[in-house]
Amino acid sequence: MKKLTNILYHYLYNLRKTQQADILLLGTLLARQNKELSHINSLADAEFKVFSQAGDDGIIQYLINKVHIQDKTFIEFGVENYIESNTRFLLKHDNWCGLIIDGSKKATDFIKTDDIYYQHELKVVTSFITAENINELISSQGISGEIGLLSIDIDGNDYWIWKAIEVVQPAIVVIEYNSVFGAERPVTVPYKEDFVRGEAHHSNLYFGASIQSLCMLGDEKGYAFVGSNSIGNNAYFVKKERLGSLKSLTAAEGYVLSRFRESRDRKGKLTHLTGAARYECIKGLPVFNVSSNTTELL
Repeated sequence: MKKLTNILYHYLYNLRKTQQADILLLGTLLARQNKELSHINSLADAEFKVFSQAGDDGIIQYLINKVHIQDKTFIEFGVENYIESNTRFLLKHDNWCGLIIDGSKKATDFIKTDDIYYQHELKVVTSFITAENINELISSQGISGEIGLLSIDIDGNDYWIWKAIEVVQPAIVVIEYNSVFGAERPVTVPYKEDFVRGEAHHSNLYFGASIQSLCMLGDEKGYAFVGSNSIGNNAYFVKKERLGSLKSLTAAEGYVLSRFRESRDRKGKLTHLTGAARYECIKGLPVFNVSSNTTELL
């Protein structure tokens, strides 16, 4: 039985490696095609998926060929086991180096057993991220100053973490936004050091920040908003002095309404709410208005 289990394990392992080689080849061909794009109407036109959740691999390939980047280093947090991520293709295809941070030791231990860990210059840190510790987490790994890309997706304090980061100045920032909050109000969940999305509200819809709040923060930090991915969960920002031919957008111009049906009832069962019903589910919960610096209700 043990011998059979080992044979099955090696079969699945080799199958995964073969499949990864195939999708990397396809990704390489698409990346070359993306490099030739001179003008697009929206970032969605550049999308393709290799390791990202949606078409973010393509968007990132497009942007790194439009934005002058001196230091090809990335930082990404909220990566889980790093099989699906915004920076894995940068590591595999473009040979960037980087730092990834996740709060799960099980996830980070897995990453260290993946071939990608020894094949590339990848630093892995296990930590729950807060506004108080993020700069130390980064600087402790010998990373500071200008870097190529920062990707933030922690389903909660995303706005507050980006606001707190001072030790690095990325040329490109990818950050998750909560489409349910709409395109107009500059709001985020109030900062709570131990914020956990599933515990904050049973619906799983109360997290993160609106696109407008992130655009305001980006402007304060010297970034221009250049668009969203087509599924409406990631916003892209570029240092203003690096924009080149890229067009700066308003929050309303770049906002994309997500179609995610990830709402849950009090027992944790999916309810598949859509459209305005999602907002109604969390209406009345407290949010922080980053323009007036006051707490108000959705």
